[in-house]
Amino acid sequence: MKFKRRSTILIALLVSLLLIISGCGTKQEPTKPAQPAADVAKEKIKVAFVYVGPVGDFGYTYAQDQGRKYLEANMKNVETAFVENVPETADCERVFTDFAQKGYNIVIGTSYGYMDYMVNVSKKFPNVIFEHCSGYKTTDNLGTYFNRDYQARYLTGMVAGKYTKTNVIGFIAPFGTPEVIRNINALTLGAQSVNPKVQVKVVWTNSWNDPPTEKTAANSLIDAGADMLAMHVDSPTFAQTAQDRGVLAVGHDSDMSKFAPNSILVGDVSNWGPYFVDVVKQVESKTWKPTQYFGGIKDGGIIDITPFSAKVDKDFQALVNAKKQDIVAGKFDPFTGPVLDQSGAVKVKEGEIAKDDLLLSINWFVKGVSGTIPKS
Repeated sequence: MKFKRRSTILIALLVSLLLIISGCGTKQEPTKPAQPAADVAKEKIKVAFVYVGPVGDFGYTYAQDQGRKYLEANMKNVETAFVENVPETADCERVFTDFAQKGYNIVIGTSYGYMDYMVNVSKKFPNVIFEHCSGYKTTDNLGTYFNRDYQARYLTGMVAGKYTKTNVIGFIAPFGTPEVIRNINALTLGAQSVNPKVQVKVVWTNSWNDPPTEKTAANSLIDAGADMLAMHVDSPTFAQTAQDRGVLAVGHDSDMSKFAPNSILVGDVSNWGPYFVDVVKQVESKTWKPTQYFGGIKDGGIIDITPFSAKVDKDFQALVNAKKQDIVAGKFDPFTGPVLDQSGAVKVKEGEIAKDDLLLSINWFVKGVSGTIPKS
């Protein structure tokens, strides 16, 4: 019995030893980490902005940069960068090239004079998407965008025409580009719709952003009889000068009323953010194409008017807002004929509406504008 018992114990020990040896010799596969789900963080889309002026101009470049900030706030997978004060010379081509070489997926140029340079760079970097503001040339990977700010200009022109007492509106303009001419004409037509006696006098600054020259231009227009100022430059200097001189003004690109609350009656305002978001979404989904976007008041507020000053009476505010709704509904267009040029020649026939190709290449002033257009 003792022998049996010892044999049983010995056998059990041998079996245990064999199991231990067997276990030590088995190759165990390391535990694999769980595979990430389909929501793996995507690589960020890099978007670069090239500005002609400073982001603190509180006008055109400021509005574009507000659009950039809107893009960042509404799309978490986006990384942006910008360079300001880039001249419309060969130097801008270097800036566009630098962003493309650094791996930016989308490069946005915000000034008309960048056009030919962007065409050149886009052809060298076919895998980068380029967007150009206010131009008319495209390539396989270069599109254009702008808003129909002339619609809002017509409405602010109505206010300017209503509240001028001298019937002279002074307009400070940078260059004779179609964009600028289109806006001068629209404001004039709006003013004439409520006051046929209006004359619009134009002074050129030859710069998008030059506050000292803008101040000089504003003073010269006031000295020439203007008691209402408008502009297509980038700073609120004109409005501050108007307030200092005791005359009124209508703003452009952003709400400038805080700079001259006793002067600014209303203004047009650009809202670029939703467009930038749409571009990024198209690039993400690989549906982007080189289109020529030209959005109006009805298109998500890409262009609109600011709140009115208390100086604009409620009945007239209602009249302007009714015209705005007609534009939204497609019942009215600022360039509905007859539209005459300075010489009295018919440019848009009665009952017709100016086509986009005319608006995007316009190089003549409407009747009622005093001044000549410099070569740009």
